[in-house]
Amino acid sequence: MTNSITSRSLIVVGGGIAGLEAAIEAARSGIDVTLVEESPFLGGLLLKEETISSGDYPALCLASRLINEVLEHPRIKVLTNTRIEKVRSADGKVRVAAKRLPPRVGIECTSCGACLLVCPIKPYDTFNEGLMLRTAIDFAGPRTFGGIYNIEKEIPACQERCPVHIDIRRYVGLIASGRYEEAIRVIRERNPLPAVCGRICPHPCESVCNRGRQDEPVAIDALKRFVSEYEIAQRRAGKFVPPKPKRNLRVKVAVVGAGPAGLTVAHDLAMEGFRVTIFEAAPVPGGMMHLGIPEYRLPRDILMSDIEYIKELGVEIKLNSPLTKEFTVDDLFKQDYKAVFVGVGAYKGLKLRVPGEDEYEGFLDCIEFLKRVNLGDKTKPGNKVIVIGGGNSAIDSARTALRLGCDEVTILYRRSRKEMPANPWEVEAAEHEGVKIHYLAAPVKILGSNGKVTGMVCTKMKLGKLDASGRRRPIPIEGSEFEVEADLIIPAISQQPDLSFLPDDHGFEISRWNSFVVDERTMATNREGIYAGGDDVTGPATVIEAIQAGHIAASSIKEYLSR
Repeated sequence: MTNSITSRSLIVVGGGIAGLEAAIEAARSGIDVTLVEESPFLGGLLLKEETISSGDYPALCLASRLINEVLEHPRIKVLTNTRIEKVRSADGKVRVAAKRLPPRVGIECTSCGACLLVCPIKPYDTFNEGLMLRTAIDFAGPRTFGGIYNIEKEIPACQERCPVHIDIRRYVGLIASGRYEEAIRVIRERNPLPAVCGRICPHPCESVCNRGRQDEPVAIDALKRFVSEYEIAQRRAGKFVPPKPKRNLRVKVAVVGAGPAGLTVAHDLAMEGFRVTIFEAAPVPGGMMHLGIPEYRLPRDILMSDIEYIKELGVEIKLNSPLTKEFTVDDLFKQDYKAVFVGVGAYKGLKLRVPGEDEYEGFLDCIEFLKRVNLGDKTKPGNKVIVIGGGNSAIDSARTALRLGCDEVTILYRRSRKEMPANPWEVEAAEHEGVKIHYLAAPVKILGSNGKVTGMVCTKMKLGKLDASGRRRPIPIEGSEFEVEADLIIPAISQQPDLSFLPDDHGFEISRWNSFVVDERTMATNREGIYAGGDDVTGPATVIEAIQAGHIAASSIKEYLSR
């Protein structure tokens, strides 16, 4: 929670000796003082362990005298465990936003010391520059001259690895205690699409879970899925009320694209009270979550539940409303939108660049294929299908083709399974369902007859030295060519943004990968008031990474509009 400290009196930041003396001097002059200290104790650097253990009694006596006077003075209010978030000055007044950090040990503590003896967590002691270890809980007696127990833990590895830094330890603990509503609120602090991510997130957090060193990682993503579906059930039963925006501003913000990045920007700004309208080119919201991810992996009612939650915050989504050369970003500013976020994704498939690719009918890019299916076209695309690529889009395309009734589906991937970027569990599922995967194979030439694809000439590959991606470079093996029959070929070798909707004089800085160039710290483009993020900046990435970009952009837009 963020508290605002607004006063004509003095705010002293820092509880070291200088801060203590400044607070006392001001209070003696009749000024009301608020002393803010981020740590749970007063005294600062003077009370390091080496000072205490060295027996520097004059220093200890000075600290003791100052701390006692500060704590007893009626004009001094002490806020420990409090961090200054922002300082703003206007009309001769200073407004300070401060955040109270989580409580350490409750007042019900009896100081028995049992926890100190059995605490298994050994973080570095930040008070002593990390030169020694401590237990997560310790007795801060001489530092505070009040004798309190204190908990100070490092940020968990799982939280650090999560792109949006959800407080995983906290929400897992709440679920374990049966406090499901509190758990989902913790998740939503950083993730506006919890039900979606509970289904499709690659959960990098679990790869660094400390529990995995003992047996298996905590099922972090499955727990997110469980508690998000609990929330959905509560909402359907009418037992859930969405939070209300903090303020009621009339400032309008336009978001282009209803994918995960755009939805996150809309969510964050709506929570701050801005009027947000999303312009979506497709007939459905969700971006690649709806158009690119098959329904068997992400049921549409689950997706729409998260989107409806955002709409209930006051966000308007206009479908079938693309930007074009005739209706541009500049036209949005003419409609009184004060800032624009562009999150149009990466829908343009890359070419194979092999002979015959443009000569025969029977080529269908993976994104176009998945989009057709996800918009309702369930016709069988062919009998024998070849999918080229090793990412999640390739696996999704192959498994979707099987579900449409194709007789034989084969994936060609030029590296080994170890280098395959697709989620390992998705690859296992594809093989279990009957998808054939040729590893260390690459297309050389497209075969055709009477204008239609009949197959492909491939070559076997071997792995050489590491390339720029950190994987071993595939090298063709001379004389190893072989043929594979097919009447449909689906390239799935990556995508890039399609920015053809921009007019010739758009003025944006565009990279050689046909993506927006932005300031990574703010997601600001080179044009004032216009921000971009997600796949149209990074290229194809995960939903959780797009959410991360959305958070950064929303924070920057809020700051821009508050100037």
